[in-house]
Amino acid sequence: MKPSLKRRLWHQITGMLVPAWLVLGIVSVVLYRGSSFGPWLMVHLLLLGALTTAILVWSQHFADSLLKNTAPGGRYWLGVRLTVHTVGAAMVMIGMTGAWWYAVLAGGILVGINALVHATILVRQLRGALPARFSPLVRYYIAAAGCLLVGVTLGILMAHPGSTTAGDATAAADSYERLYIAHIGLNLLGWVGLTVIGTVALLLPTVLHSRVLSTTTAAARPTLPILLAGLVVLGSGTYADSRIITAAGVVIYLVGLARVLGELVGHVRRSPAVSYAGWSLTAALAWFALCAVGFAAVVVRAASWSDAAAGLEALVPYFAVGFGGQIMIGALSFLIPVVLGGGPRASKATARELDRAGLFRVAVVNGALVLTLLPLSDLVTDVLGAVILATLAFFIVLMMRALRINRKNRTPPGSGLPPLAHDVAAVPAPQPRSRRSMVVAAAAALALTLAIGVALDPSGVSLASGSGSNATGHTTTVDVTMADTRFSPDTIDVPVGDTLVITLTNTDGMLHDLVFSSGVESGSVEPKATTTVEVGVIDADLDGWCSIGGHRLLGMLLTVNAVGAESADSDDSSQLRHGAMGSDASEGTFAADDIDVMAEPGSDFVARDARLAPTAPVTVHTSTMTVRNTETEVAPGVTQMLWTYNGTAPGPVLRGRVNDVFEITFVNEGTIGHSLDFHAGSLAPDKPMQTIDPGEELTYRFTATRSGVWLYHCSTMPMSVHLANGMFGAVIIDPPGMSVVDQEYVLIQSEFYLGHQGEEGDAIKVATQRPDLLTFNGYANQYVTAPLTATVGETVRIWVLDAGPNESSSFHVVGGQFDTVFSEGEYLLRDGGSTGTGGAQALALMPAQGGFVELTFDEAGTYPFVSHVMSDAEKGARGLFLVTG
Repeated sequence: MKPSLKRRLWHQITGMLVPAWLVLGIVSVVLYRGSSFGPWLMVHLLLLGALTTAILVWSQHFADSLLKNTAPGGRYWLGVRLTVHTVGAAMVMIGMTGAWWYAVLAGGILVGINALVHATILVRQLRGALPARFSPLVRYYIAAAGCLLVGVTLGILMAHPGSTTAGDATAAADSYERLYIAHIGLNLLGWVGLTVIGTVALLLPTVLHSRVLSTTTAAARPTLPILLAGLVVLGSGTYADSRIITAAGVVIYLVGLARVLGELVGHVRRSPAVSYAGWSLTAALAWFALCAVGFAAVVVRAASWSDAAAGLEALVPYFAVGFGGQIMIGALSFLIPVVLGGGPRASKATARELDRAGLFRVAVVNGALVLTLLPLSDLVTDVLGAVILATLAFFIVLMMRALRINRKNRTPPGSGLPPLAHDVAAVPAPQPRSRRSMVVAAAAALALTLAIGVALDPSGVSLASGSGSNATGHTTTVDVTMADTRFSPDTIDVPVGDTLVITLTNTDGMLHDLVFSSGVESGSVEPKATTTVEVGVIDADLDGWCSIGGHRLLGMLLTVNAVGAESADSDDSSQLRHGAMGSDASEGTFAADDIDVMAEPGSDFVARDARLAPTAPVTVHTSTMTVRNTETEVAPGVTQMLWTYNGTAPGPVLRGRVNDVFEITFVNEGTIGHSLDFHAGSLAPDKPMQTIDPGEELTYRFTATRSGVWLYHCSTMPMSVHLANGMFGAVIIDPPGMSVVDQEYVLIQSEFYLGHQGEEGDAIKVATQRPDLLTFNGYANQYVTAPLTATVGETVRIWVLDAGPNESSSFHVVGGQFDTVFSEGEYLLRDGGSTGTGGAQALALMPAQGGFVELTFDEAGTYPFVSHVMSDAEKGARGLFLVTG
């Protein structure tokens, strides 16, 4: 045979091993899906069979090319090594499915020895090669082979019958799960991951037609040691029985991976993918990164090694298909035309065939993979899985066609003659379909797949037979997402008697939780975090809600329907869902009767200074408003966790003149989303009043064009709860021509709806407008303990703002008469009116209204001031003026 034909034939023969393993993988899914070893077999046929075979072939091919130094024995000895690996892998799978450990042992030894030989040959090539720019990438293949050797050894130990039965059962189970996690880490992140990283550093830019720099991040000296250090720490963590160390190893590995992926992202941005190979490789690398991050998250969040192993077991199929399957087929789609050659015409025709419907195939595979992450029934998920495998398997058909097309379009060596004119492959290819049409077609295919799955299984759950609360022994697991202050889904159907487990993910930028009427709680779930809630056996309908920040009132509710349970006679759940409050709805919270507002505060009590500072002689006022959760005493012995601006409720008082500019830097250091709404400014609320998440900030700038005492507050819904929990304050804009007085005070009336001691207020009380306390400046009766002061004959101005959120005010000074009243931007009375003898007794304000009164005390004494809504005064809205001669 001619050398070129031998070369082509070699690649055709070895190239058939990969499709053969893929076909066996599809067959295993069809025949053994319901068996205990079915998922294991499918994953190993793909990873240990098809992907490892492809790695052995192509890592050797790339090493030969990068080092310009052919491996000892050439293609013949590589063929021998492929045969040894194929036999070993087959023995491992036969031994596992037949429970023949010695077959697993023999097959594992063959695979391990083959990996050792592969690494040895690469080391010899590297030592004998001349220096080259990218030769360091071959070290990835050597390190990967070492990982495979250790990973296979761990797999053999796991397969031993005594690995889960000897000794203490719990200890044995833990040992097995630790072996499993190390086995997964070294094989997937090590053998497959390192090989792929060393290859795509050059392959992806080549596929994208992006210029490869003289050096790459992967070839840089620090990158491989970082990755290997991560794998060593990962293995050490499993050996040392430490999940934290194990997760730390994955994090270290991710640091090295990020270096390489960052460079590859730059290539994708500069030269976006336009072929199946480019799209498939890019998608595969995205899944690789996500699965690696998921690896760390699963291990660190798991309550035990068993939980960690179960989480990884669910992650492996996405690694195998999303990453392994796509990286392999994408690489082959690009490399097959290059290796087969045959002249430009043959290569282009071959590549065109392998690229057929490329974007459609990639969109279907990745779209279906994403859909399987949703809480769908097993049957719907199986239908999606079948579509994924069928789409990937279409590569085999295209490859067969591509080989035939390459053969027909090859230019005879040395002849310079074109292929035969009657060859259909020589006819110019039709124009490819547009990318948009392929994406639309993929979306339609996925929609049809879902429709078929739902038609086959409309309910998505199995109805439990029988009735009553007897446990079925079955567990229903549901994924619930917290987003936009909603649970999704917000209704869960569970067969009566099933145990319900909820995987709860918070995709909002604020804190949430899940509380059930049965008493089960998730605890606080941080933004972007996931937790598992063991709800228990479901024997009746169950209501749940988010208990944070009034989110329940906004409709953040979750209903569990017990399918097959007898109908409840009570309407308690309906009352709960609509926020109705029974006798125990606020059990454990303060009630007005439980608080002695007349009690003396502690000796260390300091009242808030009610004196108003004079207006600063500037035209631009800059300040920072920082949200903090601050535990604050609001009455003697009563503390609440308030949401505050700058640590106080009310927040700081701002003061200026008409046409002054206020520039506020708003910072959220709280635990949930908050906002800031200044009534003193007239501007579109879209941007300055938007809710910002914890850790964010924005700048709020407005010009004060009108005078008065203006409210500012948080406008995040439910606004009433945020106001009632301390998020308010005052901006005073002096009216032009305002007279000079001797004393100025500011009093902001507000309400408290008390929750548990030291916790946030009770949102249900807010909704039903049942305040426990009313206060001036945030503390009940504080100015009884620490009276405001004045002197006989002085003119005193008192600014009053009703912050609400619900109650009105009627400000009155007992024994005093107002000669000036200013309310909502207008003087109702000034200097006694037109006669000079007019007076007023109260300043009436609705929530969010404000003004001021002026008076002169003619005699020394003590003058109470109150809200003349007398029940409110009795709840703390009162104080004293101490007037001296």
